[in-house]
Amino acid sequence: MTAASDNNTTRIALITGASRGLGRNSALKLAEQGIDLIISYKSNEAEAQEVARSAQALGRRALALQLDVADSRSFAAFAERVKTALAGTWQREQFDYLVNNAGSGVHASFAETTEAQFDLLVNVHLKSTFFLTQALLPLIKDGGRILNTSSGLARFSFAGYAAYAAMKGGVEVLTRYMAKELGARGIAVNTIAPGAIETDFGGGTVRDNAQMNAQIAGVTAMGRVGLPDDIGSAVAALLSEGNGWMTGQRIEVSGGMML
Repeated sequence: MTAASDNNTTRIALITGASRGLGRNSALKLAEQGIDLIISYKSNEAEAQEVARSAQALGRRALALQLDVADSRSFAAFAERVKTALAGTWQREQFDYLVNNAGSGVHASFAETTEAQFDLLVNVHLKSTFFLTQALLPLIKDGGRILNTSSGLARFSFAGYAAYAAMKGGVEVLTRYMAKELGARGIAVNTIAPGAIETDFGGGTVRDNAQMNAQIAGVTAMGRVGLPDDIGSAVAALLSEGNGWMTGQRIEVSGGMML
């Protein structure tokens, strides 16, 4: 097989916010499946480059590019950097999979949530999923896939997450519209909705607070809190080659929380 044909058959995934947490785990699970990577990071270049090196150690090509998903004005320039990276590293014009993973959390009661907190969540979760995907559309291969990220909190409710969950509800509705409109290009669009996971997200509360951890485990059918591997493995499964006929769906990966 020639290098050119190998470049054309290799699958490439772009994952936002992949320097740590669920994005990092998802990136490495995809690399284990033979998928090359473009990952984005907001500020921690060292961690992002370490993820890229880990993917390269698995035999994959991987690049890390800076992106602040809260700044929609930067999306056009980011798309140009992706285009340049595709041409330079893969001799290709398009990639296969987009995973809109980057996110941040705010824990505040409905009564105390500030407009600034609300606006930041809009920009990071909802506006970025809409407009970053829009900017990258010419670079996504026909027959490719987009995986957006929601949360179990869009289905069940815990005090302190009203604004965050509202954004995720918006992402779920947006996913269905994206699936409807991009179906003509053969692009499948779905949402993954993780439950409570032991990461540093939100200050690591689920991971580090033993009482909260036990409380969540008690309302979860599988009897424990989720781990990053649970989500990374699910992302890899959803982007596996046999899943192209599923679109417009919300897939919750929570171990059966609040059933």
